[in-house]
Amino acid sequence: MIRIPVLAALAFALPLPAAHAAWPEKPVTLIVTYPPGGTVDTVARIMGPKLSARLGQSVIIDNKGGAGGMIGGAAAARSAPDGYTFMLDASNHAQNPALQSRMSFDTLKAFDSVSLLLRVPNVLVTSPQGKISSVQDLIRNGKSASPAYFASAGPGSAQHLAGELFNVMAGTSLVHVAYKGGGPAMVDVMSGQVPIMFASLGSAWTHIQNGKLRPIAVGGDKRSAVLPQIPTIAESGVPGFSSYEWNAVFAPAGTPTAIVDQMSAALADVLKDPDVKSKLEGIGAELVGSSPAELETFRRAEIQKWRDVVKKSGITVN
Repeated sequence: MIRIPVLAALAFALPLPAAHAAWPEKPVTLIVTYPPGGTVDTVARIMGPKLSARLGQSVIIDNKGGAGGMIGGAAAARSAPDGYTFMLDASNHAQNPALQSRMSFDTLKAFDSVSLLLRVPNVLVTSPQGKISSVQDLIRNGKSASPAYFASAGPGSAQHLAGELFNVMAGTSLVHVAYKGGGPAMVDVMSGQVPIMFASLGSAWTHIQNGKLRPIAVGGDKRSAVLPQIPTIAESGVPGFSSYEWNAVFAPAGTPTAIVDQMSAALADVLKDPDVKSKLEGIGAELVGSSPAELETFRRAEIQKWRDVVKKSGITVN
């Protein structure tokens, strides 16, 4: 008679573990690294309900704004990599490593790429009465003894870096004027207090439509679908110029690849929804919906690009 050890016999007697239920089994939290009401939050609110429907679970929008996205970034970096916390971040994700001397997390090591959702080009704007009417005007001015001032939402903001990128590439010396937010900066440009601003098209679009801002050139790789008559900065005398504010989704490092891929696919599907597409394209956004690998390549290139700009311009924010 063959004797089976007691432990082995018990193992045979125990039922096999049930197959793990498909992700997600509970609500998913999306940490938004900017406060309610801004462009990043708007994107989250537009996509959130559709994403919930696509995943079959609630998507909880958790705004953790402040410090150019670093407060939300730190919270997301500390989250468990279990597929139930993701982060919706913006361009500062790639700019902070060059600007901030102290960060509580390593951007590349702390996050896995999920999907580049969209890009919104910066647009060079002035008041309707502004004397600068072309990129060539701005280049001549920027090389003069009294170069023009340009407004931004604050030191190290996307608008500030767009202006510094222009200085580096065009050989100009435009002078930065920092405001406490994009709204006050745009108000002073509209009134003519400051001549120009490299504004996000999403933020400037309403003011362009009602005639309070005049677009001079678009900072994207191609002309904007909502401003097809306005040339790009690149085609107007600064070849290779490209400046976008973008939104992307990341996961805490170590999140299972299968879950990252599922979330990436879900986000791409949501961006194809007619309602979502219409709302986002209506603010000048170029929808992307990339794969994780495509976003990883993109963000590494962006990090290097802004490191080079910060080094060449010598700007500091802390």
